[in-house]
Amino acid sequence: MRTKLLVLASSIGMLGWGTVLPYQYAYAANTRSWGAMAAALASTLFSVGALVAAPFAGRLSDRYDPVVVAVAAKLVAAAGVGSLVWADTPATFLVGMFVFGFGLTASAPAASVLVLRWAGSDDRRKVFAYKFTAEAIGMAVGAFVAGQFVDLARPDGMTTAFVAAGVGFALSAAIIHVAGVGAPAEAAPDLTAGEAEQRLGTVEALRRIFAVPALRWTAVVAVALALGFYAQFESGLPAYALTVLDVDESAIGLAAAVNCVVIVALQVVVVRLTARHNAASLLMVVGGIWALSWVVLSVAQLTPDMAAALFVTTFGIFAVGETMYAPVLNPLTASLAPKGLVGTTLGTFTAIQTTFSAVGPLVAGALLGLGLANGFLGLHLVISLVAVYGAWRLRAALRAGTTEPETQPETQPETEPETVADPVAGAALAA
Repeated sequence: MRTKLLVLASSIGMLGWGTVLPYQYAYAANTRSWGAMAAALASTLFSVGALVAAPFAGRLSDRYDPVVVAVAAKLVAAAGVGSLVWADTPATFLVGMFVFGFGLTASAPAASVLVLRWAGSDDRRKVFAYKFTAEAIGMAVGAFVAGQFVDLARPDGMTTAFVAAGVGFALSAAIIHVAGVGAPAEAAPDLTAGEAEQRLGTVEALRRIFAVPALRWTAVVAVALALGFYAQFESGLPAYALTVLDVDESAIGLAAAVNCVVIVALQVVVVRLTARHNAASLLMVVGGIWALSWVVLSVAQLTPDMAAALFVTTFGIFAVGETMYAPVLNPLTASLAPKGLVGTTLGTFTAIQTTFSAVGPLVAGALLGLGLANGFLGLHLVISLVAVYGAWRLRAALRAGTTEPETQPETQPETEPETVADPVAGAALAA
């Protein structure tokens, strides 16, 4: 029941985010006449807030009750997005977006720790899959519903969206609080933090995290997969569709809808089919799917009559990879984290992904702005192949048993942790 409530809370929170995400750029740039620079800076500050929050919240989740951390973060997000109702200058809007990004991202590592704490090792992949699917549904529903009442021709045309988002995050916080009532105060045995690890400083904690060879390769894969799709989902890919493929704007909305539908339709099936496949091999497949998607996008450039159809199809192909990526990455990362640093490790990886995802749109804008569409496609094809290579090296590291810090070789496990159905079941080997 606790995990079901957590999934529900995640969906409602993303529903609130969905009411704001598709419209905030146009609202700042055009509706309020603050210009493209202010709108872009708002998105950047949102990412900066996320970057600051992720490792900080992860560290708090190791030291304190993750329920409290998640609830507090959700309330900060509610306050940040709610404050945009009264933002009548670029400066106040930017501050609100920063606080919003901070709160939204701060809740992520705490929620992941709660999944690991409340779900048995055999169910963790499934719970992460349900959580991801629920978030996709919430985001899509929020965007669709907001489209019915957002009016970008009026300065107060997004007031209802901001209020709805704030209420959504506050309700999400309340549900997590209810789910945590009566929950065990201690983590599961495979996630219990060692006292020494809890007292580590941030720098020493990061050293311990990246002293694990498998975690270093996991970071490579996470960054490459983030750059290979997620960093371009909101700006780079739509810009490519509009400026290079010359497709109608409706095709972009259809592509996003297809992406969501494929995730919802296939997520549970894919989790069942891949339940006994090791995480590194699945991430290799994801990298391969990303690469295929960029090849299809390249073909779309050569076939103008089919460009829109191929663009929409690409988002469906990406979604198939997402159904493997989302349930696997966090459990794998947690299973490899040094003992007592699960939240810190998850927060650090979130920060890394956020940093590179923020850079992605800038790269896309530069390449497409210079008319280097082939460079845009080729770069992301190479990035996707880097993800495949990183996952291959990760699989080799896991098979070699290099899941412990290099400074502690005497404690390396003798068997590969990825032979279990769910990689988090190997958390006792490191955590």
